[in-house]
Amino acid sequence: MKNTIFTFKDDSPKYKQIYEQFKLFIEQGDILANEQLPSIRQLADSLQVSRNTTLMAYDQLVAEGYIRGEGRKGYFANKLEPLLFQEALTSHNIKRTESRKPVLIDFRAGAVDQTHFPLKIWRRIANQVLTLQESFRYGEPFGEMCLREQIATYLLQSRGVKTDANAIIIGSSTQQMLIHLGHILKDDFSSITVEDPGYDGAREAFQLNCFTLETLPVYETGADFSQLEHMKSRLIYVAPSHHSPYGVSMPIQQRHALIHWADKRHGYIIEDDYDSEFRYTQQPFPALASIDASRVIYLGNFSKSFLPGIRLSYMVLPQPLLDRYKHQFLHFESTTSILSQLTMAKFMENGEWNRHIKRMRLVYKRKMQHLVSVLRKEFEQNISIIGEQSGLYLLVKVHLKRSEEWLIERASSYGVKVYPTSLYFVKNNSDKPIIKLGFSNLSCDQIQLGVELLKKAWS
Repeated sequence: MKNTIFTFKDDSPKYKQIYEQFKLFIEQGDILANEQLPSIRQLADSLQVSRNTTLMAYDQLVAEGYIRGEGRKGYFANKLEPLLFQEALTSHNIKRTESRKPVLIDFRAGAVDQTHFPLKIWRRIANQVLTLQESFRYGEPFGEMCLREQIATYLLQSRGVKTDANAIIIGSSTQQMLIHLGHILKDDFSSITVEDPGYDGAREAFQLNCFTLETLPVYETGADFSQLEHMKSRLIYVAPSHHSPYGVSMPIQQRHALIHWADKRHGYIIEDDYDSEFRYTQQPFPALASIDASRVIYLGNFSKSFLPGIRLSYMVLPQPLLDRYKHQFLHFESTTSILSQLTMAKFMENGEWNRHIKRMRLVYKRKMQHLVSVLRKEFEQNISIIGEQSGLYLLVKVHLKRSEEWLIERASSYGVKVYPTSLYFVKNNSDKPIIKLGFSNLSCDQIQLGVELLKKAWS
């Protein structure tokens, strides 16, 4: 063995320090392949530790394959394959870290207001749930009945959707539920129409199940239904209450036309109602599923309106699809936490959910109005604002001769993180770059600072 220096550096167990040091010697080539190591007694004497300490270190090295024991001969180092490109990757990561600017303001859309989150109430209910016997088992494959009953009540009151709790499926996310749904639909349907622009995560889920995609053009003023009758698909995926990303809502005439289209073709509408609670100019529009539940697959979630990390979504299925879905996935475990389900069920039962939505609608309305006001003051005619009537973000169409990439990079150089919209478009591209600004987790002061920094960055 080459000359190596060993010193104990901290208060962690000595056997662990010995193990880590020998591991490093072997990886760096200070101990060569097949080279004999000191005996347990020799190493213990030289380091002034017990033999048991050195034995534990060697046992760990043997278990991980760094060394081997050969009977009475002793211990020998094993050959290791070199870690290819390790040096290049390390230097690359260092360069990226060095060039990254600290983020002062993050206009991320996938976040919620932390200061108004009902933490104490949620924690109290969660602690109560942990005392329940049902918390200490695996959950039901299609979701806990107590939560499904609460969702059924809520959907009737707020969205006009009449459904039975048994028709509701609980899952972890909209995308996960679309993947499962696509699995049972692909035997009867080979293509699906999606909005363009539209939620890219949905397109990925459909393509994973090998659906052919047709596109329905959507503009700032709404969807263009003129080509719908010429499409081959009998499935369509839409977000009629709050289009992603434009934020436009589908008028009642188009909603009825879509229902008639699905009924005529014996197809289905997949309605993504992802943040319908937050409409600031009128009451939330009734869901498509409230018009004809037999032709609509309804999707909702608690991520945007409550907490992304809770990983709770739900789906309401028409009876023929419900039977097929339950038959297909009966023997699969639930994809979401039973603790989250039980806590949310009790949260809703106690009336806290409705109080939370009512409170947050006012909070987010105030933030939206402030963001719109500051943007118009700073940028005047250099931007157009899209989607200020609802949702937790808005879009800024920038009337400068700059690319989306340039706008994002310039904002980043001033410590402001903004987001692209190009990923939502398939063919129906915008004539000017559009930037997405979320505001839900920002204070009014942070919004003010962020816009002022954007003005400097884009000047």
